[in-house]
Amino acid sequence: MGNIISEIQNRYRQGDTSLRFIFINVGVFLVTALVSIALALFNLNGAGIFRWLELPASIIRLCYQPWTLITYMFMHANLMHLLFNMLWLYCFGRLFLLFFSARHLRGLYFFGGIVGGLFYILAYNIFPYFKDSIDYSYLLGASASVLAVSIAVAVKSPEYKVNFMFIGTVRLKYIALILVVTDLMMITSGNAGGHISHLGGALGGWLFTSQLQKGRDITAWINKCVDICTGNWTSLRANRKPKMKVHYGKHRQNSHHNTKKKQQNDETDRILDKLKQSGYESLTDEEKKHLFNAGKK
Repeated sequence: MGNIISEIQNRYRQGDTSLRFIFINVGVFLVTALVSIALALFNLNGAGIFRWLELPASIIRLCYQPWTLITYMFMHANLMHLLFNMLWLYCFGRLFLLFFSARHLRGLYFFGGIVGGLFYILAYNIFPYFKDSIDYSYLLGASASVLAVSIAVAVKSPEYKVNFMFIGTVRLKYIALILVVTDLMMITSGNAGGHISHLGGALGGWLFTSQLQKGRDITAWINKCVDICTGNWTSLRANRKPKMKVHYGKHRQNSHHNTKKKQQNDETDRILDKLKQSGYESLTDEEKKHLFNAGKK
């Protein structure tokens, strides 16, 4: 048993950010499932307990449990709900890391979930259609976070082609369009809250990429909060803007560094252009490795 736990810990540490989120979601699901089983053996219902981790539509209840704006995105209703979200996160999380960094993925997962949760709460409290269900409606699942990641990639590289079994090759811009339109059409369905949160997550993904292209990282504050909560002071220091220093006699060294950095950026742009035109499978092993290393910076 100890070996299994050690192996899981090693895989978690060695995995990329998308895989780590999958580990966390699966772990939370297993713990809640085991607790539910234990309570059922004593004829107790665990639904009331888990309500304290799910996001309520009621603003009054949210005031009593504000942490649910974060915890809800790690809760899942059943195995199929979990499986679908994790498969989607695995596929688009790896695509995301081709274009963005691991810190961006971590920040966007939380940002998309927060925007999706706020969308859900606002919709239920603004539209009269949901008035009668506010008091007993709760939101759970990673769907909003996953949609944010998916839409962010589609906005970054809309012409990128993805192969689907039985369907064939589809460009990311069409996948994004189908997802958004489907959620819009399902707003008044039995899972209305879920589809509304998807739209919020999609908005979060679009905002992230569009703002990053303008030089603004809207997830930076989230990553700082996560670093503080996890005690990752090294990362906090590394991301501080360095004070301006004047060095004499190092012009040649700095010039060489800038030239090398420009060459690396040019190579990354060339590979991304090839990626858009021919797809991921057309890249050589060296090109894939270059993109992977660039994504970790």
